[in-house]
Amino acid sequence: MHMRTILTLSGILLVMSVFSQSQTADAILGKWLNEDQDAHVQIYKENGKYFGNIVWLKEPIDEVTGKPKLDDENEDETLQGRPVMGLIILKDFIYDGDGEWDDGTIYDPKNGKTYDCYMSFGEDKTLKIRGYIGISWIGRNTYWTRVEK
Repeated sequence: MHMRTILTLSGILLVMSVFSQSQTADAILGKWLNEDQDAHVQIYKENGKYFGNIVWLKEPIDEVTGKPKLDDENEDETLQGRPVMGLIILKDFIYDGDGEWDDGTIYDPKNGKTYDCYMSFGEDKTLKIRGYIGISWIGRNTYWTRVEK
């Protein structure tokens, strides 16, 4: 082969691998139903990182107050008045190029705690979310399913 042909093929392969990696990285984008089936989380990309916010709640109204549910379990008292609807619960995930989104955190409004977290796809196309404290083998998994359009 001529050097020009080799360089052209190398360039094409490089572009294809970058394109396929971004396609894989963005596979997480969309709306997901949590394991308890009481919330939808929209995962989106911003400045190269992945985030997720609550866009639907099965029971958005607090039974006691008759008003929208608030983040009243948050350990930070200054945040307890914010609504759960719209809350960003997934933050700062980076795609590692190897099928995982990591270096992020997940916030659980049911207990007001934030955990280190990574995400990957399960064998059945579910989104496996592993929240943990400190080291990943001390934690728990939850599995979300994609909400079809």
